[in-house]
Amino acid sequence: MPNIYATHMRENTKQRRPAHHQPHQYNETGAVYKDHGGKTRVCLAYPNTYRIGMSSLGFRIVYSMLNSRDDVVCERAFLPEAGWKSGARGRIFTVESQKMPSEFDIMAFSISYENDFPNVVKILRASGIPVYARDRGVGYPVLIMGGPCAFMNPEPLAEFFDVVVAAEAEAVLDELMNLCRESGNKLKLLEALKTVEGLYIPADQAASVKRRFLKDIDAPQRAGQLLTPDTEFSSMYLVEAMRGCPWRCRFCAISGIYGKPRTRSLSSMRDEIEHVRGITKKVGVVGASLTDYPHIGDLLCIEGVEFSLSSLRASRRAAEITSLIRNKKSMSIAPEAGSKRLRAVINKKITYEDIIETSRLVLMSGIAMLRLYFMIGLPTETDEDIEEMIALVREIRGFYRAGRIVLSVSAFVPKPFTPFQWHKMEQPAVITKRLKQLKDGLKRENVKVNHDALKFAYTEGLLAMGDRRLSPVIESLADGLDWRKACELHRVDPSEYIFRQKQYDEPLPWDFIDNGIEKMSLWREYSYSFSV
Repeated sequence: MPNIYATHMRENTKQRRPAHHQPHQYNETGAVYKDHGGKTRVCLAYPNTYRIGMSSLGFRIVYSMLNSRDDVVCERAFLPEAGWKSGARGRIFTVESQKMPSEFDIMAFSISYENDFPNVVKILRASGIPVYARDRGVGYPVLIMGGPCAFMNPEPLAEFFDVVVAAEAEAVLDELMNLCRESGNKLKLLEALKTVEGLYIPADQAASVKRRFLKDIDAPQRAGQLLTPDTEFSSMYLVEAMRGCPWRCRFCAISGIYGKPRTRSLSSMRDEIEHVRGITKKVGVVGASLTDYPHIGDLLCIEGVEFSLSSLRASRRAAEITSLIRNKKSMSIAPEAGSKRLRAVINKKITYEDIIETSRLVLMSGIAMLRLYFMIGLPTETDEDIEEMIALVREIRGFYRAGRIVLSVSAFVPKPFTPFQWHKMEQPAVITKRLKQLKDGLKRENVKVNHDALKFAYTEGLLAMGDRRLSPVIESLADGLDWRKACELHRVDPSEYIFRQKQYDEPLPWDFIDNGIEKMSLWREYSYSFSV
């Protein structure tokens, strides 16, 4: 299938490339440069900056998988850094060959966060590609949406894409690329892809899709990984220890995204780490709850490697694991709520004693900073719950006055395929009041409280709960309007999505996705949360 979809655009975009354009040079190791002749050409796009996109393990894996095929050339594109503005002269080019994405056969987006939806529009505009699928003929690339947002609720973006991958990449990528290679034109390809489990063609609105999971995460051959200091992890090799989480907190989308927990064998992890030891000594271990990874102690005892962990669950074992990490400057735990009652509502199965003892052991071990993750606006939350959060942090602060304590506080956002998918978000005035209550209660405790602007939480909630009526809203968000003004412009009532309690029997935008979780089981969990 080399070059059959993008020929027309390729010729046109060559003429439009601005003479003043200077390629950005990244300091990276492992990038793949291939001749484009006779290959299916894929532009892999991340709808945020290089620094954020290259911090994504999933993005790195897909890049390596595609370039491991002899019949594919894959290059990367990102949203330019702050200060860049899209427009008639603003263009985006791939990192490897400085070609415009419109010159490729396929443009595939990896989308992890709802707040990146407007960046999809920005990148398409700057690539010379019409935003809506209905406006793109055979001369444009096939646009594919993948990543966690494709698993959860792709509908707000559905009219922009030709194909949605509701599957883990390792389970479907080779089959997808084989069909791309075999198809003679864009229309035949889209028709053939309708038969592939885990793929969704948005133009066929009546279709349902069954999620596709990789059964054995030890199975894939793990290709070399691109490393760069210009990420959140600074030249760190990321190795996945487990997918999914056994705890099923009612607010958390991890179970909906990854399904049943799966772990890798210690031998597989050792082999991968040994393979990269000559390239870097810095290894980040990735998993939703690494405290529950059965081989974590043995893994961290591997000599000659500086490990970093993505997450730990508050428990004595977490503190023991911390003692095995060399040169660790900070550690994070997530109580989520300050009161025992509210932790029971959200099914956060850690006790007050777990939080206190883990925090004490972490701070006393000499780690310079303890980060605590909390949420505000959780279902049934009251001012008294915030007071208990303040009291909890004060007690932790009393253990060790020298260590830094940072609170990362976020507003609760309901997510698809969670028991709280029917729940509403709290009103902004209430969240603002409780944030002030928290800050005032801790202002004398030498504790830093961080939180994003609330507009980001409500934008996230709107897009997480949304449907295709939000397509023009996303365009206006890309133009710089905030969520309220964008909705007002297009006569969309945001209350319908985020400030309204939903009922079990009403259709939800993502109901057409079968990810193996029964809707009734989620409803039972939701109902039970109010009885604890």
